[in-house]
Amino acid sequence: MKRRDFVRLGWATMIATGAGKLRPAFGMSPGLEEVPGPTQHSMAPLEPNAADRGTGRAADFTLQIAPMMVELAPQVVISTIGYSNQVPGPLLRMREGQRVTVDVVNDTDVPEFVHWHGLFVPSEVDGVEEEGTPPVPPHGRRRYEFVAKPAGSRWYHSHTAAMMDLHRGAYTGQFGFLMIEPAHDPGRYDQEVFLALREWQYFLSTMDQDEMAADPNDPMPEKPAKPDWRQNGLEVSAPLYSINDKILGSGDPLRVQPGQRVLMHLLNASAAQIHRVALAGHKFQVVALDGNPVPSPQPVDVIEIAPGERVDAIVEMNNPGVWILGEVRNVARQSGMGVVVEYANQQQRAQWTPPPKSRWDYTVFGTTDPHPAPDQTIEMVFEKVPGGPNGINHWLVNGKEYPHEREFVFRQGRRYRLVFHNRSDDSHPLHMHRHMFELVELNGKPTAGIKKDTVIVPAFGRATVDLVADQPGLTLFHCHMQQHMDFGFMALFRYA
Repeated sequence: MKRRDFVRLGWATMIATGAGKLRPAFGMSPGLEEVPGPTQHSMAPLEPNAADRGTGRAADFTLQIAPMMVELAPQVVISTIGYSNQVPGPLLRMREGQRVTVDVVNDTDVPEFVHWHGLFVPSEVDGVEEEGTPPVPPHGRRRYEFVAKPAGSRWYHSHTAAMMDLHRGAYTGQFGFLMIEPAHDPGRYDQEVFLALREWQYFLSTMDQDEMAADPNDPMPEKPAKPDWRQNGLEVSAPLYSINDKILGSGDPLRVQPGQRVLMHLLNASAAQIHRVALAGHKFQVVALDGNPVPSPQPVDVIEIAPGERVDAIVEMNNPGVWILGEVRNVARQSGMGVVVEYANQQQRAQWTPPPKSRWDYTVFGTTDPHPAPDQTIEMVFEKVPGGPNGINHWLVNGKEYPHEREFVFRQGRRYRLVFHNRSDDSHPLHMHRHMFELVELNGKPTAGIKKDTVIVPAFGRATVDLVADQPGLTLFHCHMQQHMDFGFMALFRYA
């Protein structure tokens, strides 16, 4: 048995002993209201403050950054840093085009940054040190003010560098859902749920991250002719998983009625791992990626979602029973990443059935429409330096670690084609701040109409995206895995 599996087996045994009969992790009632229960606090929407509206004396929302305890299950309690004493943080709802103010109170001893992921905001508000956003000082506060756009599933999270400290940044519980309601939304669903995928208790190890093994039939256009035989350095791993603030076997169920259409907002809020989730006995009708409607909604058995990504999917509740929605990998699901879906008047034990083997493919949600010719093409090559200084893997963009002084320059209004060459054996979720891009091709397969802010470039793979430079200011680009970002995998785009 591998040490990693031994560690997980120990956690799984503790979980099973402490939690007893499988109970689901989280439930919400029809429409936009939450079901009362012990996990109610974790997803209560934070409505705008009513007091002093328009006077400048009170913000629309207030978030408190402070240490907290999270009870993932009976006898499984961890300490972390969170927002407003809940994980995920408060659900922030706002209208498209609304001018929003958020006061962030920092009750910790270190400066913090809150990043508004997927929003079109000025660089000084984006919540990123590299773009010039001022920090939220220790035991101080800062007000963020922005116009809420674009509509869709967004989120907010810490953007603090962690380096060797696995109790900062994305390794903590500082994340939350942010929904920007469109001006006109038909909303053909009966129930809405928010499900954040997480790992906990991170540690450094020479073991590979727990991702699904690459399919040997996958195209790998960037695979070198000569393999790199250098020993891999330290990677970030974790023994414990959850959906929202509960592990599988703890908390309330997601309760549904036969015939309901349930809109699921899935978020990978983890610091390190790509996840693949399925709902036994059901399919997901994917309707949006990263909060942006897809041109060709499609049913899938499995959703693959990387750190930073969001997937919105409708599930038709047409198979009464008690089922598990969870990670496809047994070791991750048994270590907590799952939630029970319970139909009304069904009392049997929750069931898991492995989904049919399938390959996640963004391009099935797109079209074959042609793309306008770009004004400029920018090639970006990503490489790993195994076991660099301090034994940690380091990352290069075009042969260099961050920073890249004036190497990447946009001119406002021009259309750019970015070609991502991943010459490493890891998949990378690549995120561009303050902009949205359109997927042009993935490993040579063309597509159109799929708009995202984070895209997985598979191991030894290639992805091409187009974007229009319409958000002047400093713009950070990076891998959304915290360790990769901290150790070189970043670049700063500037506007001429």
